[in-house]
Amino acid sequence: MKIWTIANQKGGVGKTTTVASLAGALVKRGQRVLMVDTDPHASLGYYLGIDSEELPSSLYDLFIGHKTLTQDKVAQYIIPTNVSGLDLMPSTMALATLDRSLGHQEGMGLILTKALALIKEQYDVVLIDCPPVLGVLMVNALAASQHIIVPVQTEFLAIKGLDRMVKTMILMGRSKKIQYSYTIVPTMYDKRTRASGAALLILNDDHNNHLWPEVIPVDTKFRDASLSHLPASHFAPRSRGVKAYGRLLDYLLSKELSHVKIG
Repeated sequence: MKIWTIANQKGGVGKTTTVASLAGALVKRGQRVLMVDTDPHASLGYYLGIDSEELPSSLYDLFIGHKTLTQDKVAQYIIPTNVSGLDLMPSTMALATLDRSLGHQEGMGLILTKALALIKEQYDVVLIDCPPVLGVLMVNALAASQHIIVPVQTEFLAIKGLDRMVKTMILMGRSKKIQYSYTIVPTMYDKRTRASGAALLILNDDHNNHLWPEVIPVDTKFRDASLSHLPASHFAPRSRGVKAYGRLLDYLLSKELSHVKIG
């Protein structure tokens, strides 16, 4: 089972769109996919037409009951979406309280790793959507991941956010004595603007070794897909944005990913 985390310490760079788009593309290729939403804003659920606040359980309950997790219990926190083969472990606003209530406890950073290990036979790929804040949720997402995908909007302030994200991965890697495997993905690229072109040049200069050599373009079909509560791959399969994510998926699957063992 592949586990990819989509993370950046800046909001609004396309993390949720990247999760939904890659998930849809993977399902279309016959993969069994689980999305895990660790962002208390629950944008991934709303994207797919799911209101997590109305559900009987969520990722929050998994964290609260982490000492007695079993395969069946983990399965209780997973719900199907309206796309066959695509499931979701939903978020809830209560996740925002975890740092205060449980963050001090030993072993809190590995709860998601242990939970996903219990269901590793049920899915081919797990995609984890992260909050833009470094805390127990992002630490869990990074710890569970075999590869990190870092979407970066092609504009100057987003690149500054990327610098923070890279430093976080370096610091966490040192503490765990590992080196994180990651791919930077330029998003929301608008070839008509000088800002996008300039940002892309900076990314090439500063992060060439980890940079996907293409871009995800600005595409209104992403917004329309979210309004229809479908991955863009199922809403507008011929759109330029969907085709770009398909090429990104080809790149990720062909790349030799580092399987990180933590602990």
